[in-house]
Amino acid sequence: MSVEDRIRVVAERAAIERGVELVHVETARGSGRGAVVVRIFIDKPGGVTHADCAAVSTHLGTVLDVEDPLPDTYTLEVSSPGLERGLYKLTDYERFAGHPAKLRTDRAIGNNQRNFRGRIIRTEGDAVVFDDRTSGETSIPFDAIAKANLEIDTEAEFRIAAERLRRTSGQESASGGDEAATDGI
Repeated sequence: MSVEDRIRVVAERAAIERGVELVHVETARGSGRGAVVVRIFIDKPGGVTHADCAAVSTHLGTVLDVEDPLPDTYTLEVSSPGLERGLYKLTDYERFAGHPAKLRTDRAIGNNQRNFRGRIIRTEGDAVVFDDRTSGETSIPFDAIAKANLEIDTEAEFRIAAERLRRTSGQESASGGDEAATDGI
């Protein structure tokens, strides 16, 4: 079992015990001599908090120090996967069906295409059905996906923010009017 796989097993346990989902584990050489950076990405419905990251970091750091799967010193980073979170498992594509995403394959698919941008439609067996802006609906074998991320739909986010602002402004006006009426009595 590789070092990264051993860390993944420990991180999965730590995440479950803290009520969060382990999204991804990666290791990289740090800038220091022999130092390794261990990056852990966690998530939960509604997003993770700083307290969630701290709890997983403390627990995981203690276990890694005891089990010592890393031959060198390491830096542990625990964070949210972010708005443009990576997609690593087939279940990620099921969960985020309907969301905008971009992905790159390790080989040409369909019309000799390796880069895709559009929406995840669904999964079928071991493939992701993707609505690409250029080539339309395309079935992409999961094992051909080299890298994939959700994309922020900025137009949708602006519409949501505008609606939220409109509702908030409407509520403030309504409550402001009520307060003015009671102040005059």
